[in-house]
Parts: sequence; C-alpha cells; structure tokens
Amino acid sequence: MSQLRRMLCCLSMMVVGVLLFRSLPDDVAVSDVQAEVLAEDGQRQWLKGNLHTHSLWSDGDDYLEMIGLWYRDRNYDFLCFTDHNVLAQSMNRWVDVAKKPTGKDALRKLLDRFPESWVEQRLVDGRTEVRLKTFNEVNARIGQPGKFLLIQGEEVTDRFGKLPVHLCATNVKELIPPMGGDSVAEAIQRNMDALTAQRERTGQPMMIHLNHPNFGYAVTAEDMLRIRGERFFEVYNGHPGVNNSGDAEHASTERVWDIILTKRLAELRLPIVYGLATDDGHNYHQIPSRVSEPGRGWVMVLAEALAPESIIPAMERGDFYSTSGVTLDKVTTSSKGLSVEVRAEPGVEYRIEFIGTEAGYDATSEPVQTKDGDEMRATRRYSKDIGRVLATHEGSTAGYLFTGKEIYVRARVTSSRKHSNPSEVDEFERAWIQPVAGPAAEPLQEE
Repeated sequence: MSQLRRMLCCLSMMVVGVLLFRSLPDDVAVSDVQAEVLAEDGQRQWLKGNLHTHSLWSDGDDYLEMIGLWYRDRNYDFLCFTDHNVLAQSMNRWVDVAKKPTGKDALRKLLDRFPESWVEQRLVDGRTEVRLKTFNEVNARIGQPGKFLLIQGEEVTDRFGKLPVHLCATNVKELIPPMGGDSVAEAIQRNMDALTAQRERTGQPMMIHLNHPNFGYAVTAEDMLRIRGERFFEVYNGHPGVNNSGDAEHASTERVWDIILTKRLAELRLPIVYGLATDDGHNYHQIPSRVSEPGRGWVMVLAEALAPESIIPAMERGDFYSTSGVTLDKVTTSSKGLSVEVRAEPGVEYRIEFIGTEAGYDATSEPVQTKDGDEMRATRRYSKDIGRVLATHEGSTAGYLFTGKEIYVRARVTSSRKHSNPSEVDEFERAWIQPVAGPAAEPLQEE
C-alpha cells in the first residue's frame, strides 16, 4: 500500500470513542484534509479491465482478435491475454479447425468479422488449419490508443505434485517457464521471483497475481502467508470450477483473504494482499452457459492514462476495486476511516459491509480433519474473530470510523440483483473494496 495511505491509517490511533456507522452523503465523517479519495477528478478516470483470458493459443476456443473485439464492443478499456505457458509471438502457429467442437463456428464468426485476406487458411491432410495471429498483429488491428488497450500476459501454469499452482503475469516481455518447487509455497515464490527479476532487468512495468486458490483446493491460506512480493490474488474468478465459495471442509476465497490479511499485518509484518476479480474465460460461444465465459468479473482501476505504465502502479497502490457488476463512484480513506459511494441504479438495493480483524483476536487454529481423523490439506480453521463483519449498512453510501483497534478494514457491496451470467448458482452482483491497514497493524518489514 502507499506510504501516504499507511501513514493516514496509523494516525487513527488517536481516534477514541465508539464505532460510528451511518450514511455519509458528503463524506463528512471520514474525510479530512489528508483524505485519499478514489474518484474521477479530471486527471484520473476509472478504467475497466480483465486480467485473465484464454484463447486458441492454449485451451480457449476463440481467436485473439475475436476475444479482443468481444471486450472492446462491451466497453472494456483494457484486456490482458494470459494463455498457459505461451506468449502469442510465433508467426507459424496453426490451429486445426475441427479439433475443437466449436472450431467451425469460431472460423465462421472470424470470417464474418474480418476479410479473407486477414484470415490465413491451409489444408493439411484434408483438414483446414488457420494461422493464429500474434499479439502484435492483433494489437495493431484492433487496439485503439487511448480507447482500448491490449496487454501481453501469460498464465504461468505450474504444479506441485498433482496440485495446480497458476499465476497470471501481466505485461511481460519474455516467457516465464514454470519454475517448480518443493512445496506449493515454494512454487508460488519462485514464479513470483522470476517475474520480479524480469521486471528489474527490463525496466518494464509488470505485475503477477495468484490465480484461483481453490481450483483443485490446491493453495491454502498458509501457503500464501509468507510469500514475498505477493500483492494480488483472485478473490473472484468467473470459472465455474474454481470453488470461490469453498465447501464444508475448505474456506472460501474471501475467508482465505481475511486470514492472509490478519496474519500478514498483525504477525508477519508483510504488506497487504489485494483481491482481484477476473473472468478466466475459455469459452466464447453459446453465451450464457455453465462454462468458463467472459464478462463475469473485472477490475476498475483509477489511473491517469490507459497504459500499463499508469495502470500497474495504480493497482500496486490499491487504487482500484474488483466487481462482478456493482459500480462505485468514490472510495475515501483518511486517518478517520473508510467510506464507499455506490453508483446506484434504479430499483436496485445495496448492502455495504465493512469487514476486518481487531487487535486481541483469537489467533488459535486447528486443522481440518477427515471422518477418520486424518489431517486434510486445507486452510486451517480459525476463530470467527478473524475477518468478521464490523458494521453493515443498507443503502448506496456508507462509512466506517476507526476505533483504534482495527488491524485492517475492507468493504464488500452486495447488490439485490442477481448476476446475469453467474459462475455459481444464485450469485448476486458484488464489489470488493481493497483493504486498508488499520491503526493496530504492525509496522511493515522491508521486503
């Protein structure tokens, strides 16, 4: 988090009294002269983007240019392509049209949108193949400077034993091969270190985030606690198979987030981890259906320019929120607390919850056990003191004043409107506001 934000939060130790929680139409209760306000101001604007996307370059079922147009046509500002362990750079990559069930449909749509001179086809043993365009070719064709940004990325697809360990690298210049490790945590750390090394060597702004920790229930909160350089993970992933909500034995991704935040800020003195919402799209035909499709989750970044040089530093400062449908106008952080203003829509109701952990929490935990009493590989069970709801407000505007006890506070907005194409049954639209360190957080270590 930014030094200013941390300084402002720490000043709140001087705030005394009880929690004040009410509607704040003018932000009076949490604002001061040093407030950090996330809102469009003539220089900065909210930019909508997706950071996890697959194409025919790996296990997606559509062409880069068609995927890019899907997002551009729906008013996204930026999109990062993140195919598995490959960058779209080879000029000699061909795909067998009949290899995928939707291959013929995808080619028909491509030809409908682009002239035949753009679509390169050949016959090999009587089977039609199409050359996959490179990132640079697609970017030159459909990217629009200042209006629609394409970013080259990679899903670094690693594993420890049978456990999948996936991370998305954004704005990379060179392929990062899976680095492996002797544990899930070591595999995460080594892949993060590889991106850090590339960023330092090239000087290009880059970021990396941990994908879908509950995919295969491979990554636990304990695996993530001590990772150096970890700033982002997917609290919401639109793939129906990644278990965002967990189950009886496995914590939800939000629960994992709260455990990580508490332990890092109160015990390990490590920085905040921010929560992303992404699509993880693979399937772009016959939408909607119960597969992995675009348009389910995205980030809204407050940045000065539509460029990686502006977007990535803004995200590293926490100047963004994640959403599956709820739009915000303003988030205000000051030495007094945190407030949220939703861009309310007619006929839609909103519930704003402020979530956090306070000093003096019960830090004990116990392993999850099978019916036979054996320890399962799962996030441990922690006290309800961790990540509890500190206050709830029904309405589109709300604020939370620090009492001096908070280790961190984050906010979640839930809409009364169900998601139009959910990843899980009966899913409502939501927004996740990034956490801020509270007055009871420990001073950070040097990373």
